[in-house]
Amino acid sequence: MSRARADEEEYWHSSKFRAFTFDDEDDELSQLKESKRAVNSLRDIVDDDDDDLERVSWSGEPVGSISWSIKETASSSTSSLEGRDSSLQKGSSSYAAFPKQVSSYSLSSLFKGRNKLPSFQSLSDALSDTGIKNYAPELRKPKADYKDYSSDWSPKDTVRRMQRGKVCSLERFRSLQDKLVLLDEAVAGHDGNVITAVLIFLKRTLRREILFRELEVRQVALCHLIHFLKETGEQKLLLDLLRFLDRTEEVALSQYREHLNIQDVEKRREFLKGCIGLPFSAEDTSHIQDHYTLLERQIIIEANDRHLESAGQSEIFRKYPRKASILNMPLVTTLFYSCFYHYTEAEGTFSSPTNLKKTFKIPDKQYVLTALAARAKLRAWDDVDALFTTKNWLGYTKKKAPIGFHRVVEILQRNNAPVQVLQEYVRLVEDVETRLNLATKYKCHDVVIETYRDLKDRIQLTAYKCKVERGSAEEDKINSILNN
Repeated sequence: MSRARADEEEYWHSSKFRAFTFDDEDDELSQLKESKRAVNSLRDIVDDDDDDLERVSWSGEPVGSISWSIKETASSSTSSLEGRDSSLQKGSSSYAAFPKQVSSYSLSSLFKGRNKLPSFQSLSDALSDTGIKNYAPELRKPKADYKDYSSDWSPKDTVRRMQRGKVCSLERFRSLQDKLVLLDEAVAGHDGNVITAVLIFLKRTLRREILFRELEVRQVALCHLIHFLKETGEQKLLLDLLRFLDRTEEVALSQYREHLNIQDVEKRREFLKGCIGLPFSAEDTSHIQDHYTLLERQIIIEANDRHLESAGQSEIFRKYPRKASILNMPLVTTLFYSCFYHYTEAEGTFSSPTNLKKTFKIPDKQYVLTALAARAKLRAWDDVDALFTTKNWLGYTKKKAPIGFHRVVEILQRNNAPVQVLQEYVRLVEDVETRLNLATKYKCHDVVIETYRDLKDRIQLTAYKCKVERGSAEEDKINSILNN
């Protein structure tokens, strides 16, 4: 009895409050220690059957853990001094954009669900309600951010938000009528990205027949979808759409375009052969036929030239080795190759330039330009001369160029033709001013002197005398003309 009385006396005479001093501060460390002791005292009371329902806070600590509870308690004690942090500007991509919340949960409320009171609850309150278990709620986004995912937007509002780059869910548009209204609003907005996004949604959620039928009366959206399918390579859906629209020529062209994906030459040749019977226009059918014939020629020429090059039986292949295969090359490249390696062959061979010209109906201008470039690169000036020499019915020869001799001079000069060859073709330029400009530019002195002589321009001839070398043949020629 005496011991009990002593304990009672000690209880009534003791106090947990200390006297005031200037050093006495409500510091965070003391509160953290007190909170930790309180949490440790609850570990034997709280039921931990739901440990597998662990949640994680922004700091990486599991929500509801002891370390997280201590940090929450510390933040609540300092929040009254610091105030609520102002939220960052809306639109930030980091998690710092969420406003900092002030914790109002006590240790008991963290474990027992008492989260309605603004202040800490006592330990007795926690012990009196052990059957209730709840964890602290996760940190959530501001309410304004949830407006982007609202299901109450009309089709017009949805399109406007998509134009501003907002995230909008289109899944709420379930009926066909709502989807078509959404598509019409997207087309009315004149935004290609929004139209494409809505079309992708419709392509995913509608049957093909329904989608094609509705797009048939919406030409803008139809053009967008066709372009999108071409860009993404959805060939099967594109062909089905074109067949539904009865665009037979576009179906044929789309099928013909598939040859670009065939790498094997023999398979490509067979594919092109099958494309000849497709419903092309008359002009396109001619092009497909030429493409097939050209590839067939290239296969024959490539096999023959590869054999000649490996065997070393041809001088031109030894002197100028081939840099690439001729397979799948354009017609002009094939003609240049033929003029370079097979210029003197008879017309009856597949690799003859004249055979190619006749088979594919190459215009004279194109043939002369290509042959001139090939023979000038080989510095075969006799072949260049023969290319422009023609005979009339009386047997007289005359030089004639369907491309104009000023272009001939430019091509010859790019291939480093000698001055004697250049002068011969500069003289053939009909326009006097053009002839003088070319002759002066490429230092064809004889042509300049002869032109000024024919023009009887003594002043220009005297001035040009200063541009030639002293004691040269050109100076003597000028003096002779001036003396006469």
